[in-house]
Formats: sequence, C-alpha cells, structure tokens
Amino acid sequence: MIHLLHRSVCMAGLVVVLTGLAGCMGAGTLSELGHPPRMTRTADPTLAPDYRPVTMPTPPLQAPPTEVGSLWRPGSRAFFKDQRAAQAGDLLTVKIQVADTANVTNNTTASGSGAEAFGIPSFFGFKGRFISHLTSADALQTNSSSSNNGAGTIRRIDTVTLTLAGVITQVLPNGNFVVVARQEVRVNGELRQIMVSGVVRPQDISEDNIVTHDRIAEARISYGGRGQLSQYQQPRYGQKVLDSVLPF
Repeated sequence: MIHLLHRSVCMAGLVVVLTGLAGCMGAGTLSELGHPPRMTRTADPTLAPDYRPVTMPTPPLQAPPTEVGSLWRPGSRAFFKDQRAAQAGDLLTVKIQVADTANVTNNTTASGSGAEAFGIPSFFGFKGRFISHLTSADALQTNSSSSNNGAGTIRRIDTVTLTLAGVITQVLPNGNFVVVARQEVRVNGELRQIMVSGVVRPQDISEDNIVTHDRIAEARISYGGRGQLSQYQQPRYGQKVLDSVLPF
C-alpha cells in the first residue's frame, strides 16, 4: 500500500513538472492562439538586448595625406560623390546565393582477441588441496574477443537564394563595416524571419551598393520562422522533455 502511494505521488509530481514546463514553453504559442504570429517592430538593431559591438584586430589608424587645392578625395573612386554605403546608418543590398553539397562516408571495423593460460603444478604441496579447491583445475585459462563495426553516410544539399537590404551598424577602426540585415514576411499565418550579419570591406561593395555573402566575414545567416506550419513540424513539448530526461 505504501509502495503504491509513493508511486502515485511520484507520478503526480512528474505530471505537474511536465505541465509547468509545457506551460512555460508554450506561453508564446498560447498568446497567439487565434491570431497570426506577431511581427517585431522596426527598430534600431543596436538597441536589441542581445546586440554586442564587434571588435576585430586592426592596424593603427593613420590619417590620409592631404594635398592643398586637390580635387581628389583620398579613398574616392571618382571625382563625383560616392553613392555606396560608407558610414553608420547607411543602407546597402545583401545578396545571398548559397549552394552547398556535402557527401561524407565513414566505415569503421575493429576487432581484438586475447588468451591467457597459466598453471601451478605444485605450490608447496597444496596442489590437490588448495589450488584445485579454488579453481577446480591445475591451471587457469582466460579467453576474450571483441568486435565493432560502424558505418555512416551524410548527404546534404543546401540551396538558399535571398536578396535583402541591410544597414551599417558600426564602422571599425580599420574602416570595415559591421552590417546587419533583417527581414520578416508573414503569409497566411506563417512568419518567415531572415537575418544576416557580418563584417564587410568597403572595397567589396559594388558600384550599385551590393555586397554578396561570400564577401562577408564572420557571416551569420539565419532563415527560419514560426507559425502553424512550423508548429506542426516540431514535436510536442512533452515529447521534447521526455526525450531529454529519459535515459532509454
């Protein structure tokens, strides 16, 4: 009776814990029940709680030489004003064309065996009395063997083509730009979120104010979202908790 009562208390506690975790994790989903996913407000990226200024190793800053009466401005590519992004707050276009293919195959085979044999014909006259009593034999023999076979194959094809506008959030001491581009699109209750960030050289920005993803250092590209379709593609909260806790 006490054992059954203890099990009932444990099960009740587990249900309460799982319900609390599901309620915490599903609070955002429940708040949007009957409504499409909320879009974030347009705001300064540097004011986001997770924003951190970027620091990179740079050489000492040197002032450009000045020439009196010269029409040429150091760093300019033409006599007219450069229309490319050049300072914090300027906009530029980011193009992403990712087409990656990966094929990895691994095969592992390991085997081992061992054998040991030793005997004591006579140990101070205790051959039949002591040794035989312990081992039931005049000698001790051990045999062992082990084998392991493993095989793994990874095949991945990723294709992402995006074009979105970004903003320069920081100008590093060496003149490079920290760029952040974000975009949200909501269609039929499904919210798609795109985010690109990284460091860009001014020379890699083309005349039409475009930079490609392969010219972005420390690039972070995120394409995802949330909504009804994304929710059905994910396992339930209770299943996630059990998969993380259960050892089998």
